[in-house]
Amino acid sequence: MLTLTGQEIEKIAGLLQKGMICFYQLNNKKIHHLPDDEDYFNYDLTPEEEDILDEIEDNPDNYAEFTKPEPNQEHQMMETFIDRVVKEKAFQDELVNALSKPKAATAFKFLIDDSKYKDRWAEYKLDKYKDWILEQVDAFNFSDE
Repeated sequence: MLTLTGQEIEKIAGLLQKGMICFYQLNNKKIHHLPDDEDYFNYDLTPEEEDILDEIEDNPDNYAEFTKPEPNQEHQMMETFIDRVVKEKAFQDELVNALSKPKAATAFKFLIDDSKYKDRWAEYKLDKYKDWILEQVDAFNFSDE
């Protein structure tokens, strides 16, 4: 049965937001992280990262994998933030318009980072990532039964 502390959940959430994939080593309760291939496709693994990957491949039952939400889930996260948190109609419209274009996440981030909502978005996104991690823990525990 996998259980994580609040501190472990927060650490994994931060790493996922930075484009990492996390592996929780069950036997010694250690978090390993590697670059997500989608975000770092030109990245060469270090010898230490290669060793971790080999260990995970050799003993997959000793590791729980944590990945970031899918792009459509992140998009939904942004839409929900706009609906629930942003109060100014004009800014809501700007954000919704940004989400309707290519590179929506980048456009959203650009607008949010230059607004009074920057810190609230960071907090909101972290909370949603924590929820996502808990969903993955539940799925891991369910499949382990």
